[in-house]
Amino acid sequence: MLSLTLLSLSTLAAGAAVEKRIPVPAGYVAPPYYPSPYGGWTSDWSESYRKAALLVSNLTLAEKTNITAGTGIFMGRCVGNTGSAPRAGIPQLCLQDGPLGLRNMPEGDNTAFPAGITVGATWDKDLTYARGVAIGEEFRGKGVNVHLGPSVGPLGRKPRGGRNWEGFGSDPVLQAVGGARTIEGVQSVGVIATIKHLIANEQEMYRMYNLVQPGISSNLDDRTLHELYLWPFAEGVRSGVGSVMIAYNAVNGSACSQNSYLINGILKDELGFQGFVMSDWLAQISGVASALAGLDMSMPGDIHTVPLFGNSYWMYEYSRAILNGTIPVDRLDDSVTRILAAWFQMGQDQNYPPPNFDTNTQDAEGPLYPGALVSPRGVVNQFVNVRGNHDEVARAVARDAITLLKNTNGSLPLSRNATLKVFGTDAEKNPDGINSCADQGCNKGTLGMGWGSGSSRYPYMNSPIDGFKKRGANYTFFNTDSFPSNSNPAPSDTAVVFLSADSGENYITVDGNPGDRTNAGLHAWHNGDKLVKDVAAKYSNVIVVVHTVGPIILEEWNDLPSVKAILFAHLPGQEAGDSLMEVLYGDVSPSGHLPYTIPKSEDDYPDSLDLVGFQVGQPQDTFTEGLYVDYRHFNREKITPRYAFGHGLSYTTFEFANATITPVTQLTATPPARPAKGETPEYSTTIPPASEAYWPANFNRIWRYLYSWLEKNDADNAAKDANSTRKYPYPEGYSTEQKPGPVSGGAQGGNPALFDVAYELEVTVTNTGSRDGRAVAQLYVQFPTQGVAFDTPIIQLRDFEKTKTLAGGESEVLKLKVTRKDLSVWDVVSQNWIVPNVSGDYGLWVGGSSDTLTLRCGTASGNCEDGVDSPV
Repeated sequence: MLSLTLLSLSTLAAGAAVEKRIPVPAGYVAPPYYPSPYGGWTSDWSESYRKAALLVSNLTLAEKTNITAGTGIFMGRCVGNTGSAPRAGIPQLCLQDGPLGLRNMPEGDNTAFPAGITVGATWDKDLTYARGVAIGEEFRGKGVNVHLGPSVGPLGRKPRGGRNWEGFGSDPVLQAVGGARTIEGVQSVGVIATIKHLIANEQEMYRMYNLVQPGISSNLDDRTLHELYLWPFAEGVRSGVGSVMIAYNAVNGSACSQNSYLINGILKDELGFQGFVMSDWLAQISGVASALAGLDMSMPGDIHTVPLFGNSYWMYEYSRAILNGTIPVDRLDDSVTRILAAWFQMGQDQNYPPPNFDTNTQDAEGPLYPGALVSPRGVVNQFVNVRGNHDEVARAVARDAITLLKNTNGSLPLSRNATLKVFGTDAEKNPDGINSCADQGCNKGTLGMGWGSGSSRYPYMNSPIDGFKKRGANYTFFNTDSFPSNSNPAPSDTAVVFLSADSGENYITVDGNPGDRTNAGLHAWHNGDKLVKDVAAKYSNVIVVVHTVGPIILEEWNDLPSVKAILFAHLPGQEAGDSLMEVLYGDVSPSGHLPYTIPKSEDDYPDSLDLVGFQVGQPQDTFTEGLYVDYRHFNREKITPRYAFGHGLSYTTFEFANATITPVTQLTATPPARPAKGETPEYSTTIPPASEAYWPANFNRIWRYLYSWLEKNDADNAAKDANSTRKYPYPEGYSTEQKPGPVSGGAQGGNPALFDVAYELEVTVTNTGSRDGRAVAQLYVQFPTQGVAFDTPIIQLRDFEKTKTLAGGESEVLKLKVTRKDLSVWDVVSQNWIVPNVSGDYGLWVGGSSDTLTLRCGTASGNCEDGVDSPV
């Protein structure tokens, strides 16, 4: 989402609506798909649609268009505020950031949870859900209707990408589980979740359309779209997510906000999405085109050019477009019904609290509409503390994500009486104040989250130094990123060095990095590599702790003899200190695993994963690597990374053995026929009378507030235009006839047969060491080498489970599953998922990381073997 506080006019400026797509490389197409499919045809949403459609049938035109758009930047208490229909009992909906918790709350009211990348590093489905529930409780407690999270796009294709840390890792299944479990948790308490950003928004630079240049075009083929980038969205839709946010960029030359293939074709028809589609903030670049392409809600409502004067593509313009017959009435009715259906689906029509905060100020009183020149004032912050006991969930996530990469000679855990020398500013709180940088737009002190709209204010920061103090550790802290001359090394000392690597959203530039890590590259910030080497030259026992948004290059010091242990603590939020102490001192064994690959060199990545720099015209980002992102690429090219995807050590050891495989559903080359769509609401196509859009008499208007009414003359003239011989230049392929839906659809997430379990595996995980610990069983699929005409990665993650805490010698049987979709590929010709070799021998590999797979189950033989050679 775009910041509403630090935008420059140059960023906000944007050109006239793009009339023609700028040419993209041959073969990358965004075919037209019309009309926008009606929602309401799945049984699990039918009652909510019945209520919503009844309500919509009694609304006026202006009331309906008022619900589909925001009232303008800074024109309400929340980061996004829809219009309302008080006569019908429909309030303004409050939309608020962000993926790791409430953004811009009065200090102390909310929990600053660990970021998504940290959640991914836990590999813990239950803990992911618990965090989602806690986030949902906080958003509901503040009166937020729509939580703008989770983020599963970007996928993390580009390791330098600024917002990768908001998602769960660089694998579609890891992202999908993180997103789906978060959605289920958030919505369990009645808050509408928003999965974002659809789709292929893989870098920050050049993402937005502006006066000088269209937004970057992400060019990708249909199979890559389905098997990688769409996979997490499909699982989010399958979990019943209420909202989807469209990305800023274009896909194959067509802006996501008006890309009919993406919204109408894939999201609403193929994936059966029943909720509403919103724009990212100022991502909408047209009025009619975006409505026809399936956009349901414009946020924050202003035009994307210079949103300072109360102009909108929708609101009053939407009313005009209905009256003059440009947009069919049923398109508007379906949008409003989708929004209200989500409202009913989450039970927000009953006893839902109104907003009790103001994202624009921490003061108790202030303007009700800060964006207006003159605004009424009132109480805007009631200072409702919604933290509850959520610090416990936050601390558990931060702790269980900590990933031990190296531990020579059992250097960790630390002994209770160890003499410590602690180095690096990342070990202690920002000296200017934990919330001194707007949207965390700086890298000072302990790095608990990246910067941008996905950040939140800390209620407190429990830093590593706080943790050492609480432990009564014998430590000396050198709060500097340069090696001090007075540290007085002693042979018995253990040096603990803290490093960080940051990134964020591109409306803030930090240390020369405009969101993406352009200046820092994949290196520790503040000369961190030099600090480690300088410390390692003086101390014989060095522990390195890294807080990072993603992979960094460790080669300058990873193999130094004195660097005994390396811990990635990721982005722990407010609970950085105590969570780390529990691992450092061995209260618990580390159980985190990498949610991405750490390479030896940035050159190990394909060139297509580089950030795209300035290009004349529309920047083109062509995904020529296809499916080969992260570990898929390293495995294909036989490049040994520094640390593989899924890697994570423990203070104990584990064995995966005694596996069994059980067929559950007999496979066919194509899935069974999809179920037909159920009934949908019936909408009138009759244009309403112009009087439904007239301004009310004696209405007190607020300047810059976006309204849906028209002056009487404007409304009457629009109604006359409906009978004109002039015709709107509808896009190629435009139609108003509803389609039965593609063969690959049939329910939320796609054809329900795709999710039939094909095979179940059981594997016994045994703690073979002496310390308590938890293991993660990771299941990867290897397609048959014979009888498969599709190029497929050597291995692909398909499921995972985490054990309970096992004592030495204790075992647990974990159950893993593989679905029909897991064994399928997307066939671009038939536009369906197919199992390429039904009788072929699929290898189902299980292990503790992607490069330690020695247990294989074969689907053809039905047997499982231990101790076989890893496929990579």
